[in-house]
Amino acid sequence: MADPIQVTDAVRIPGEAIRFKAVRAGGAGGQNVNKVSSKVELRIDLAAIEGLPEDALFRLRVAQRNRLDAEGLWIITSDLTRDQLKNLADAREKASLAIRAALVRPIPRRATKPTKGSKERRLDAKKRTSAVKRQRSGPLE
Repeated sequence: MADPIQVTDAVRIPGEAIRFKAVRAGGAGGQNVNKVSSKVELRIDLAAIEGLPEDALFRLRVAQRNRLDAEGLWIITSDLTRDQLKNLADAREKASLAIRAALVRPIPRRATKPTKGSKERRLDAKKRTSAVKRQRSGPLE
């Protein structure tokens, strides 16, 4: 069982909801890459996150939809360094940041009308373009 992740005062990922797995990473590292499992893979059960409001859970599912497996577990990987513990800390931080981002409610867009000045500028630009094109076509004989 992994250590719980405290995201905010109210939101917490319990240790039972986290599965940790170390796998071999690709990339630079020479022969070390073939011997050491330094890449970290965290799987988090989104339904088990404590204190996460329903709307924030929905936003998190939408934001991380490409990182969910067939069981609905959220997969977070990190192969930032050649040190397994640093990669584990990085993956836990990624999870925390993503949940914090999901907690922020998006500001709804308010429809606005174009200003008088912007309408005039648009029409002036159209007139200029029209004049340029009219000038290009010379007199037909």
